[in-house]
Amino acid sequence: MELKFRVSAHISKPVHEVFEAVADPEKLSAYFTTGGAKGRIEEGAEVTWDFHDYPGAFPVYVIEVVPDQRIVLQWDAYEGEPCESAAEQAPTDYRTTVTMTFKPVEGDPDRTLVEIVEEGWRETPEGLKGSYGNCMGWSQMLAALKAWMEYGINLREGFYK
Repeated sequence: MELKFRVSAHISKPVHEVFEAVADPEKLSAYFTTGGAKGRIEEGAEVTWDFHDYPGAFPVYVIEVVPDQRIVLQWDAYEGEPCESAAEQAPTDYRTTVTMTFKPVEGDPDRTLVEIVEEGWRETPEGLKGSYGNCMGWSQMLAALKAWMEYGINLREGFYK
């Protein structure tokens, strides 16, 4: 059993704008990283993301970037219940891989399909719990991205703190 998930959403903005909303740390901080993002997502970079529901900022390793098409990231895997704080989850000695793709919707260049796949957890009950937590987080990220890009609303403001 491979522990892997895929979430997706349609955003009513052109691909370049949606891609930049993820790659640009100032924009990412406006709707997703409740404690802020540091560093632009560029191939080979190590950026930092901080969330109020996790203790302290953590590194995100940028493996691949194809502008306006694909971002591949890696970060340290956490294993535990989806709603536990990071302090309650056991840190691990391995990383998971996150692949984001950005595709124009056929027939409507002003809409973008964003897909996020994360994989690489150990095939254990703890790995399964960790994957559930990240699946929840990426689903929230896509909802927050849509609300921010289409309506200027930050869904995550005050959500965790």
